[in-house]
Amino acid sequence: MRIPSIPELVGYGTRGLRLLAVPLLLLAGRTQAQDPRLPTQKPGLEPAPLQTQQLAADRPPTDTARVFSLQDLADLVFANHPVVKQAALLSADAQAQVQQARGGFDPKVGSGFDRKLFGGTDYYNNWGNELKVPIWPGGIDLKASYDRMVGTYVNPEHRTPLDGLAGVGLSVPLGQGLFIDARRSTLRQARIMVTAAEADRVKQINEVWLQAAKDYWNWYYSYQQILLIQEGVNLAETRFRGISRRALLGDQAPIDSVEAQITVQDRQVQATQLQVEIQNARLLLSNHLWNRDGQPVELPTYAVPQAPPISPVDSVRFEQLRDLAANRHPTLIKLDAKIRQLGVEERYRREMLKPKLNVSGTLLSRGDFYRSEVPGYYDFGRDNYKLGVDFALPLFLRQERGKLQQTRLKVQDATLEQQQSRRTIINQVNGVYNTLKAYERQLQVQTQTIANQRILLQAELQKFELGESTIFLINARETKLIDLRLKQESMRASYEKALAELYYYAGTRTLGAE
Repeated sequence: MRIPSIPELVGYGTRGLRLLAVPLLLLAGRTQAQDPRLPTQKPGLEPAPLQTQQLAADRPPTDTARVFSLQDLADLVFANHPVVKQAALLSADAQAQVQQARGGFDPKVGSGFDRKLFGGTDYYNNWGNELKVPIWPGGIDLKASYDRMVGTYVNPEHRTPLDGLAGVGLSVPLGQGLFIDARRSTLRQARIMVTAAEADRVKQINEVWLQAAKDYWNWYYSYQQILLIQEGVNLAETRFRGISRRALLGDQAPIDSVEAQITVQDRQVQATQLQVEIQNARLLLSNHLWNRDGQPVELPTYAVPQAPPISPVDSVRFEQLRDLAANRHPTLIKLDAKIRQLGVEERYRREMLKPKLNVSGTLLSRGDFYRSEVPGYYDFGRDNYKLGVDFALPLFLRQERGKLQQTRLKVQDATLEQQQSRRTIINQVNGVYNTLKAYERQLQVQTQTIANQRILLQAELQKFELGESTIFLINARETKLIDLRLKQESMRASYEKALAELYYYAGTRTLGAE
């Protein structure tokens, strides 16, 4: 087949372009394996049908068994996610620290025995026993003892009767340690840190859920993209076959089939790229999926996302979230616990400025005081006792005053941090709420824009059938409609992600369609 030269075709005008397009299309069909191909002309070919199909409107998945909803994701994340389980260890660790601090009030029993026998002489035979029971109020220690110290060379100061010497007494701090001491301070701080650990646990779980929700809606958007582009490919292929058939009949300019095929190929390239994106989105979402045995699981390829609920946040719920953010946010709860913990530490440091003044007293009796024949003057009474007084006071108290000043500075620092954090959190909640409201307005306008674009495309298709339009305009209208739909799905996914952020900044999380 001879192809006319360019000067010849210029002289032919429109007929020349048709002469050039037909052989080029046939030559391209023979030299390249393209899908779809131009149909081969056959005798008695019927006229091509009208190509009036449009992009389908929104429709939910018909097979609900394939839907992997946001609630399904939440159930798996909160039950099996390793970071969620790891966050639970924070509270367990804080409880262990409380138990450790309570050990400062555990009763303690001690016993010691020493004996020396040399050259037939019993130098000493010392046996000492003591039970010490700390009492919470006043830092008092209750003591019970039994000592038996006999022998030739035992210090008379420590010598006891052969039956031993029993004692019951108290040790009371009248100065430093009367209102608070190290063990009470440690226990109180440990109890406060349980609240801080619980706030940390909630914050970590909220962070995990926020990322999981974002990955879910990214997967939703990728899924919607591939659906829309694939539907666009099908529409473009149908239009290409119809136009090619018309061109062979002489009812359509052959060059229009080139335009239609370019659209098919362009959308096929987009569909191929989106296949990779949805696979990656599915993998990212699978990062949050674990089974009961702690083994990672993959999101099935047949799973489809749910439709976004787009539930608007009214003013009542917004005020509730603001109140939650201002008073019960995990970050603020943790800082409040830190301030209370430092308050206990400050009180303890003030107590350390007092002088040490410890008074101890013990009532004494012979070791066989339980026997009725023991004389009364050997029994417990006001005439048988031990008494001791200890006093100490650093002259400058520089160490104690320095620690107290340091603690007060930490309290101020934590208070200022709490003020700034509260303001930041409230502004974050307000900012995300404004974003949500903007998305709501944009979605309303976008819905109207899509409806208008459908009308425009339908009119363009009708004009094309009447010979008053071109395939270029139809493809442009349809591509614009697809772009508008993609933008709408992007807005829907962004709205749901912003909603998850709103709950996160308020210090909580949303499960499913709340």
